[in-house]
Parts: sequence; C-alpha cells; structure tokens
Amino acid sequence: MKKWAKRVLISFGILAAVILAANFGLNIWLKTQLPDYIKKNTDYKVSYKTLDVDLGTGNILATGITVNSKDPQNTNVIGLQGTIDTLKISRFGIYDAIFNKTISSSDLLLAKPNLNVILAKPIDRKTGKKRNPVLFENIRINEGTIAVFKHTKQKFLSVHQLDLFVENLQMTEESVEHKLPVVFDRYSIKGKSFFFRPDEVYAVTISNIHTADGQMTVENFKLIPLLSLNQFKKFYPKKARLFEFAIPKMEFKDVMLNKNKISLTNADFQNPRLIVHNTGIPVKNSNKKSDFEVNLENIKLSNAVALINKPDGSALLSAGNLNLNINQLKFNKETSDQVIPVGYRDFTFSGRDIVYSNQQNISVRTVGINPKSGELRDIVITPGAHADGKTTMDLKSSHIAFNINKLEFINKKLNLDLKDLLVENINGTVKAGVKKQKTVQRPGIIQSVTVQKTSVKNSNIIYDKGGEPLAFHDLNATVNEIMLTPQPKGQGLSFKVKDYFLTTRNFAYKTQFYNISLGLLKLNKNKVQVNNFAMKPLVSRAQFIKMIPVERDLYDLKAGQINAEGSWDLFSQQKFFNASRVTIESADANIFRSKIPKDDPKVKALYSKMLRSIKIPMTVNHLDLKNSKLVYEEDTPESLGPGKLTFSNFNMNVKNLNSAKTKGKPTKVDIKINCSFMNLAPLSVNWNFDVADPSDAFAISGRTSNLPVSGINPFIRPYLHVTATAGTIQEMLFNFKGNPAGLHGTFNLKHKDLKIAVLNKNNQEKKGLLTAVVNIFIKSDSGRFPEAVAVENVERDPTKSFFNLFWKGIEQGLKKTLIGKSVEKTEKKVKEAVSSVKDMKQSVKEIKQEIKTKKEPSKPQEEKKEKKGFLNDLFKKKDKAETE
Repeated sequence: MKKWAKRVLISFGILAAVILAANFGLNIWLKTQLPDYIKKNTDYKVSYKTLDVDLGTGNILATGITVNSKDPQNTNVIGLQGTIDTLKISRFGIYDAIFNKTISSSDLLLAKPNLNVILAKPIDRKTGKKRNPVLFENIRINEGTIAVFKHTKQKFLSVHQLDLFVENLQMTEESVEHKLPVVFDRYSIKGKSFFFRPDEVYAVTISNIHTADGQMTVENFKLIPLLSLNQFKKFYPKKARLFEFAIPKMEFKDVMLNKNKISLTNADFQNPRLIVHNTGIPVKNSNKKSDFEVNLENIKLSNAVALINKPDGSALLSAGNLNLNINQLKFNKETSDQVIPVGYRDFTFSGRDIVYSNQQNISVRTVGINPKSGELRDIVITPGAHADGKTTMDLKSSHIAFNINKLEFINKKLNLDLKDLLVENINGTVKAGVKKQKTVQRPGIIQSVTVQKTSVKNSNIIYDKGGEPLAFHDLNATVNEIMLTPQPKGQGLSFKVKDYFLTTRNFAYKTQFYNISLGLLKLNKNKVQVNNFAMKPLVSRAQFIKMIPVERDLYDLKAGQINAEGSWDLFSQQKFFNASRVTIESADANIFRSKIPKDDPKVKALYSKMLRSIKIPMTVNHLDLKNSKLVYEEDTPESLGPGKLTFSNFNMNVKNLNSAKTKGKPTKVDIKINCSFMNLAPLSVNWNFDVADPSDAFAISGRTSNLPVSGINPFIRPYLHVTATAGTIQEMLFNFKGNPAGLHGTFNLKHKDLKIAVLNKNNQEKKGLLTAVVNIFIKSDSGRFPEAVAVENVERDPTKSFFNLFWKGIEQGLKKTLIGKSVEKTEKKVKEAVSSVKDMKQSVKEIKQEIKTKKEPSKPQEEKKEKKGFLNDLFKKKDKAETE
C-alpha cells in the first residue's frame, strides 16, 4: 500500500474517532447540561427523560419532555406549557440554531403532546423587527392535545386527539394582506373538539375531523356568534350582518394552499343551516379588488336551510331543502369586480318552501334552476305589512318555467336572453299603487333583456287601479320578442314587442258607474275581435243624478261583435295605431242626460280638436257601424219623464278617422249615416271636417222624409208640454257649415196638415187658448215646392257639445219655416196677452176680496151704482184681453 493511501485512511480513522467521541461527549453533555443551558439562555424550562443527538445526521430524539415558560407574563415571546411524550427531529440545523438563531428541520414528530401555547404579541410593523422564526418542512403530531392562546390569554385554537401530518409547510411570520399565513403541499389530519376564535365576534367549533386518502371529513362544523344582536349593533355600529352557520357533515378532497390560492375538489356540505341577522346598516361596497383566488371543483350542497332576518327579528327570507351543485367555481381578482363575484362552468340549484316577506310576501313550494333553464311551482304572492301606497300583488301560479339562451354581466350590466317563458294558472289581483312624483332616475343594472317567447296560459287576473278593477278570465297569451333596453339620459326602460296573440273570455272592467264586459276578446298585432261587448250602468238614473256634480251622460251600450284589422304598436316608444277597417255590428246604445244637475262649465272641444289631441299617430281608414240602434233620452226639472229620440237600423261609415300625426296621409274625415228616425222615417246625414285644420271648420247635411209629426211626440211631449196631433213632414233638408263659434246654412221643410196641442204640466189637459193661438200662427202646409230658409248667426255655447249647436240650427230652421219671419214679434204678442190675462185675474180677485170684507149698506145709492159700473168695465176688459 502506498504511503499517501495509508495517510488518507489514517486521517479518516482519526476523524471518525473524533466525530464519535464528539457525538458521545455531546450526548453526555446534552443529557446532563442541556436543561440548565436552556433554562439559563432561553425563556423556557425544559426537562426530559432521554435525549439522543446524532451530529452527523442532525437527528434528535427525546422522550418524556416537559416544557414551561420561565415568565408566563412575558408576552414578547411564545409561551409554552405542557408535556411531550416523544420528540423526534430529523436533519436539525444545528449550525443555524447556534449562529443564526433559526430553528429549522426537515421533519418534526411530536408524539402525545399536551401543550398550551401562548402566542407572542404581533411584531412591530414600524420597527420591522422579526422574531426568531421556526421553520419545519414536514410536521407530524400523534395523539396531541393542543391549545393556542393569544397574548391576552384569550383562547385562539384548541384540539384534542390530534393526529396531523403536513408536508412542505411554509408559514409567514405575520399577517400579510393578499397572502395566506400557512401553505403546504400535502396534509393529513384527525382530531376531535376543535375550537377556533378568529376575532371578537365569532367562534368556530368542530366535533370531529379526519382525512383518509386525501378525503377530509368534518362533522358538526359551527360558526357561532359570541355576541347577541343588540350587543353586535352596539359594539360594531357599522357592520351590516351577523351570521350563524352550522354543517352537521362536510367532505372535501385535495385541499391545496399556495401563496394566495385555495383549491379543493369534491366538496360535499350536508344539511347546513345558515342564519343571517341584518342590522339595518347599508352594505358598503369596497373598491378594493381581492388578490385571493379560490378554485373549487364539484361543490355539492345538500338539504340546506337558510334564514335571513330583518333588523326587527322577523324573517325576511327562509328556505328549506336547498340543494346546489357547482362545477368549477372560481373566485379571483377578475370575478370579484363583477355583479356576481364568482365564475362557474355549470351548476344546478333546487329548493323547497322558499318564503320571502317584505313589501310583498312570496312563497315558492319548489324551485329548480341551472344555467340553461329554471322552473318554479306553486308560487303565492300576497301583500306585505308595509305595502301602503305601493303596487301590490295577490296572486297564485301553479307553474313558471323558462329556458335561457344567454345570461352574462358585461361591465356590471345584465345581458339576458330567454328562449321562452311560460306562466300557467295565474289567479289573483294586482292593485296599482299611488303614482309618486318623478324622481331622478339612477343608472339601472339592465343593459339588455330579451324574451323570445312568453306564454301565459289558463289564467284569471284582475288589475285594480283606483278601485276600478280590470278582470281577465280564462286568459291565454303569447308574446314574441319582448325587449327591454335603457332609454337615453336615464329615462327608464324602453319596451318593445314584435308580435303577440291574446284571448280572454268574460273580460270585465268595473268603474265608478259602469261594468264593462266582453264575452270574448281576441287580440294580436293585426286583428282584434270582440264578442258580446256590454257597458252596463251600476247605478240607477236617479242615483246617477245625485252622484254627479254637473251634467253628464249615462250610457248603456251593447254590441254583438267588434272587429278591427290593420297594424298597431301600443308598447314601444314609437306607438301608433293604423287600422284598415273597424267594424261594429248589432250595437244597441242608450244615452241618457238629465238637465237637473248644474251645467258643466268646461269648454267642450269639437270632434276635430279631440282627434287632434290624441298623442300618437292614429288612422282608421274605414269605421263601419252596422245594423245598430241609438236612443237618446233627456229630461228637465219640468218634464214628466224623459224625452226620447230613437235612431234604429243605424248604419254609419267613417272614412279616414285620424289624429293628423302621420305624415303624407290625408286628414279629412267623411262620415255617412243612414238610419230610421223614430222607427218611422229614413234619415241620412253627411258630415265632414279636417282634423289638421286649426279652425275646426265642419260641414253637416242631411235629409229625412215621410215622417208623421206624431212620431216625435215621445221627445217633445214630456218636457215641452206640446204634442203634435196631426200632420206629416214630407221632407226635411238641412245643410250647415260651422266652426267653434257657431254655424250657418240652409233649411228646407216640406210638411202638410200640421196641428199641435199645448198641454199642462201634467201633460193631460189641452190648453185651448194657447193651442188656438199657436195653431193660428203655424203654417199647417208648406206647399208643393217650399223655399229654403237661411239659418244665420247661430252662436255656439262653448260649454255645450257639438250636437247642442246642431239642434240650435234645426230649431231656427223650424221656427222660420213654420211661423215665418215675424216669429219674434208674434211670440212677444202672445206673451204680452197671456201676461195681461194674468194681471186682470189678479185684480178681479183682489177687488172681490175687498168687497167681501167691506160691507157698507149705509152708503148712498150713487156710490153703489158707480162701483157696479166700475166692475162691469173691468170684466169687459178681462174678456177682451182673453179674446186677444
């Protein structure tokens, strides 16, 4: 053997001997001197039964360890108190421990530790001083009982029968924002009676926890508030909510903690119970974006129960048997800035007995939702306790379902596209609230909402506004392409509909005075069909007169069928109504007006101005009223029953009914009427006006023939106390033109054998004197070719209707035709004669009374003769006056 080789072997031998001697000496020193050294040079007192140290490997094994803090009141260092059955440290960094004051090891084993740990005060952020770190790559604890306290002696964490294994553990010394305090690669844990108190408000307890093959099971997890709601409001006045949470059992797999990222898979939460107490403080939105990331694969929530309380302790929302499955749930910096702060690939949600109580109480027996569809059953909506003045609903529906094409939020705005929406068996009432003054519109969350198809089936809905209910019975409707989009400048939402179809039976609308009903209503964008229309008064005529402050018509209307064809849009911002034809068949209209109430002082617009005031473009090319009947009745305080005008077999055609708001379309309205007047004679009327003409000029002309004058007695007899006893109107022609100030034109009347009688107020006895006088001045025959008379300067009372002006024109024509040009003079003479008779009768009555009361037999004969002569002259004057 060569010399250098011998020298190397000898050197290695000497080195090995030195190491063995040092290791032997160190172990003897550790066994005898280490406890005193630790006591003198550290903050702890340590004792142990055995201790073995291998300088070569850095492995340490100790048994029967007892550790205590020398000064339990010193909060600047970690406090320790307890025992450890066995301590094993692999590859202990002796050099770092001696020279760098850093405890590090690849593996740490604690067998049966029973320790109380008191955390030191947090480091001073200003000085930045760091305490001696403790670094262990892998930690294993067997059958441990550990309690961790804050430096204030408040319990922070405790666990019993703990079996723990953590691989590649990394800890940050202090709480760093957006960074997890503990991260590791792999773990295994088992223990009982966990307790964790993260802050002054909550504590977390777990009865049992264990892992097997990467699957963790947690039993009886509870988040317990340590304060009552009143205490929470007192000590945390800016906090919005206090939580209670309990999960009897939860399981998950592959928990990973890495810097700011938490990941786990196959999480299953069974029978959780959540209670949220609201304090009434508005939730403040934080502008800070979170850097934490949470990735959860396959999350399952089974049979959950949730309760959210109002600030007064009553329930706001409760739900039972909630089930949720979420695939690839993500929370990160990007999602945290969205309206829904989480992302997902897929989910399913179901629940039962969901109840929401606020302005509206809403209950749902079952609900099921996924990203593509949703379904609710047995929905009940009732008014809440604080719904005064607001729109409320009292509704039930057996089924609501929808399918989703797209649901997304872009820049915190909702973009929703529903393929279809189905609502079945809605029954109940919607009551409109009191309309408030317009307030400043805030930017809404809706960017675009589209429903491709909406169906309402077999429903009965009442819409009640101001005590006037609108009822839809057996309602079935389909609406295609409903679109909601924001209007410019924050003016709310615009509403557009492409197409719709609606049918309802026994439709009813009740107002203060009427019940409006339809046997059948069919409606779409191009056709309307109404069967058995009726507008019936709810009050008698006597009641109506008492209820109205001024004159007003009372209607009793019926129509067999109403049809309309054309196109119209009454939902969007650009509303219009354009009908090619509207037909009303078999209408029966009764219009009653009493002159007993006061006159209505409001100015009445003519029909052209009324049409011009319609705000939307409106055109009806042809309006036809067929085979109908119109009855107008009117009474006065002096009349005995109402006067009546009857127009039977009524047929009317209106061309180009419009609102003068469609460019390029004609605005002149032509009206033709053919009917039977008083069921006795034909009547035809032509009437026209131009809606766009601001002067509101009109023209109306007409003709009737072969009308027995007795046929108009039902109208003139009750309140004019005049009846026609004989005669015929062979032909009557009128042709008037006018405007809001009045009318003028011509009137022609051909009549024969006209006689009238004047009646008393009871319409019973004929007044011979007045009847004779009137018949003297009336022309009983007009001749074969009567001349037309001019109707001139007929002034309109602006508080009266168009027809009042029209009848004034007829009246003037009748007077000029029947009585002649001296009609005013004749009327004056008759009135003066009647007045003289009344005066004479009163004088005779007074003289007779005077004679009766003054009996003077002693007076001379001459005086008696004088008085007798005076009386005779008086009676002669009376007779003369009566004759005149």
